[in-house]
Amino acid sequence: MRLSRFFIDAPLSLGQHDLPEAQAHYIGRVLRHAVGDAVQLFDGSGQEYRGELIEVGKKNVRVELHEQLNGQLESLLRVHLGQGLSRGERMDWAIQKATELGAAEITPIVSERCEVRLKDERADKRLAHWRQVAISACEQCGRSVLPVIHAPLALADWLKQSDAELKLVLHPVAAPLASHAKPATLAFLIGPEGGLSDAEVEQAKGSGFHAARLGPRVLRTETAPVVALAVAQQLWGDF
Repeated sequence: MRLSRFFIDAPLSLGQHDLPEAQAHYIGRVLRHAVGDAVQLFDGSGQEYRGELIEVGKKNVRVELHEQLNGQLESLLRVHLGQGLSRGERMDWAIQKATELGAAEITPIVSERCEVRLKDERADKRLAHWRQVAISACEQCGRSVLPVIHAPLALADWLKQSDAELKLVLHPVAAPLASHAKPATLAFLIGPEGGLSDAEVEQAKGSGFHAARLGPRVLRTETAPVVALAVAQQLWGDF
C-alpha cells in the first residue's frame, strides 16, 4: 500500500504534532485514516518525516513523527516559467504539470492577448488556489520543495526582473531548443491562449531572450510548458 504523503505549512521535527485543521479534516474526514495509519509529511524544507497517526478526531489529528529523511533532490537546472495567464483549468493544468516537471518558480504573465484579468481580492484567491495546485502536485510527484508561485505580473515587468543564464521565448519560427548550450538557470516565456504578439516577442528579444521552437506543430498554451520543461530536463536537467 502506498504511503500517504502530505504537505504541512509549518516547521516539522521529530516527535508529536497537531496538524492544521485543513489537513486534519482531509486526513480524518475525507480520506478516513485511522489511528495507527502510517503517514509521511514534508514542510517544504527539503526534509521528509515518517510517522503514524496517534489521534484522529472530527477536527483534530495528531501524529507521532519518528523518522527524518532527506527529501527528493531538486533538479540542478533551475527553471523559472513565465506562463501566459489563461482561463480556469488551462492555468491549473500548466501549474500542476510545471510543478511535476521540476519548475522552481512560476509567474503568471499578463500580456496583450490575455483573456483573463485579475484584480485585488480575486487575484489573491487565484494565487492561493494556484499554490494549492502546486502543493497537491508536490504531494503526488514526490517533490520535497514547493515551487514559488508568484503573483501575476505584466510582461514588461517580468522581462525586467528575469536574470536567468539562458532566457527563451517559445516561437514557431526559431532555432530548436537543443541548439543552445547547457545553462544552470533557465527562463521560459510562454504566451497565453491567443499567443504573444510579434511586438511582445521582439520586446522579449530586446530583454535578452532568444526565440526557440519545440517542433513543427503549434502547441496550446497549457501543452507548451509540459513539452518545453520535459525537453529542457532531458537536455540539461535530471531526466
